Amino acid sequence: MADNLKLAITKVGDLLLHNRITHEDKGNYIEDVALKIPHYQRPYKWSAKNAIQLLDDIITAKNDNKETYRVGTLILHFDERDSSYNIVDGQQRTITFSLLLKALGDESIQFLNESIADNSFNRSNISNNYRILKRRAENITSPKEKEDLRQYIKEQCELITVITEDLSEAFQFFDSQNARGKKLYPHDLLKAYHLREMRYLETSETERVVKSWEDLPQNELSRLFSDYLYRIKEWTKGNKAKELNEHNINKFKGISQKDHFPYAQFFKGAFAYADMVNQSAMPFVSGNRNLKPFQLDTPIIAGKPFFDYAKHYFEILKDIQNNDKYVGYFINDNEIIKTLDLPKYKNGVGNRIARLLFDTAILLYVDRFSPTERPDKTDLAMLDQFVLFAFIWAYSLRAQYTNLGWSSAQNYIMSNEKKNSFNIYKVITESDSPVSLLSELSDIVKPLSLKEIEAYKKEISVYQDGVYQNYLHFFKIKKFIVEYNED
Repeated sequence: MADNLKLAITKVGDLLLHNRITHEDKGNYIEDVALKIPHYQRPYKWSAKNAIQLLDDIITAKNDNKETYRVGTLILHFDERDSSYNIVDGQQRTITFSLLLKALGDESIQFLNESIADNSFNRSNISNNYRILKRRAENITSPKEKEDLRQYIKEQCELITVITEDLSEAFQFFDSQNARGKKLYPHDLLKAYHLREMRYLETSETERVVKSWEDLPQNELSRLFSDYLYRIKEWTKGNKAKELNEHNINKFKGISQKDHFPYAQFFKGAFAYADMVNQSAMPFVSGNRNLKPFQLDTPIIAGKPFFDYAKHYFEILKDIQNNDKYVGYFINDNEIIKTLDLPKYKNGVGNRIARLLFDTAILLYVDRFSPTERPDKTDLAMLDQFVLFAFIWAYSLRAQYTNLGWSSAQNYIMSNEKKNSFNIYKVITESDSPVSLLSELSDIVKPLSLKEIEAYKKEISVYQDGVYQNYLHFFKIKKFIVEYNED
């Protein structure tokens, strides 16, 4: 165990009623344990069902005469700035135990006076769970039975407690603990890895970085890495993209502080220069845009830059996928995307594959050629032209298959016998300007013949509620459908 990790065991009563840890590894009390819920913590999401299940488990353990009932692990970060103990893991259980003891008659629980984020989960779940636990406690009619239960919770229910002064180490321990009980998402494993590269940062900066990460919807963050960033990394190299997992996440570990090879110094220098310029007054004074510190087909810089990288591409992808007329820089009120956003084109494996290819191509184009802030009319005009080519490319695949699966999609990117089958991602990264890219695409993107379109219908130009109802309408009006096969 690391020198700055302290392992202890605490009784619930000592922790919540006496503000102390029962005994650390040398057998002594740890006094003045002021529990805090840090601002980077996720909301209190335990439902009434979770709270009642904990109470029922305790009652079962008591009835089975278990002398000690271990109820989980509590991971604490000791913050020497104010001598507080921030809960890194165990918040849900600790709040529930506090509510339970209060419901059983203990009023002097200092932890319940601590501030907590004002959000819908915290407001509804805390009050609702207390009300349910209070009702259960009132149903125990025997005063002795109620007191015995209260004493059992205070004296026999224990938490294994890990305390560290290093916040990044606390998060790493949290991730390793969770990994023992369930499979962690690759982006969770990456978080733990890059936290280890942030030991040089101040605790306040680490907290800010973690909060920014935790504030992002975790399911969407997981999809960003597995569906978009990982696949782009593979496809730009000419490889098939399988599945992002713990065995290939090294693609997102990047260049660490200790790497001093010439290639590593080059990319670290480029990142440091962009970061220095963006932090200075130069962009404001000169009127120029901020420099982009990332590119999808280059190595990541480990540590804090990784978290900035994740947020950067999360926001760009969100912008690309939002076709609102007034929201975002890149995709605004696009007629083609209005059609692709119809529910019928968001359902089904084939439709989702075509849309993912379309979105990833746009993401890579924006990353390489579009400024992420204040794009001008020329930038947006070039992007609009690219969107059309990306659409014809991705949906040529969809049009040529009645049943489209991932194997066919991967072959399409790697090149096979289907029309418009080529690796658009390599074409993008091998182009040195939007003009050269669009010129290349105009040569290699070909019209489909009616015989090649499996899903062709004559009624392709139905216009309803301001939206064309068939994506092939745009093939037709943009002259990408012909009556014969072109060589």
